Amino acid sequence: MSNDKLNAHLQISRYGSFMLTDAIRPALEVPILPDEGYRVEIFRDRKAKLKLPMLSAAVSAERVFDAFLGLIEQVGDVVNVVVESSHEGSDDRRRDFRRDEIDIPVLASYFCEFEDLLLNDGCTGVAVMAEGSPIEVQFDEHKLFHVYAPDLKPFRRVLRKLGVERRPVLPLISEAEHLHHTTDAHAEDFRTMCMRLGVGDFDRVFSDGSY
Repeated sequence: MSNDKLNAHLQISRYGSFMLTDAIRPALEVPILPDEGYRVEIFRDRKAKLKLPMLSAAVSAERVFDAFLGLIEQVGDVVNVVVESSHEGSDDRRRDFRRDEIDIPVLASYFCEFEDLLLNDGCTGVAVMAEGSPIEVQFDEHKLFHVYAPDLKPFRRVLRKLGVERRPVLPLISEAEHLHHTTDAHAEDFRTMCMRLGVGDFDRVFSDGSY
């Protein structure tokens, strides 16, 4: 594979009407064509004896942050948040940092401050969880949404309002070969976001030479 061919591929952000953020690209042969929509299935965790409705969604870049803010508003007034990093370049070394009991308007304001990081860094993900209820919204490194809740109707309404429709079949870019993108500036922004959020175990994480 020539560098010119790869670089040209990485510059492609639009597939039909669907636009990717800078965080992710399909592999060179485009094994899954990026497309907008959401699908509904059942999540099962046999070890925890848990079964929940699950929604997965891909939203075009021009609407994805609005979708994110709309979805997390449905989780509750006070939530827990986990921020995820794989800036070291290996999924098996992903690090998660958690803060409990944060007001959703405060959390949303932090997320707005770091919108560029959340949208365009392929090594940053977040999860927002309800206090005392099995409700969770994940916005992962692929800029896909995964929602777990006993009742998905409020989340489906958010997506429909943005014109994102349910699809009977929706392959996701994460389910085939793909490429992540990050920068040193994004790694530094991730550090700053962690400090602003006051996530736990921050000192241990950023004193071990990982960055």
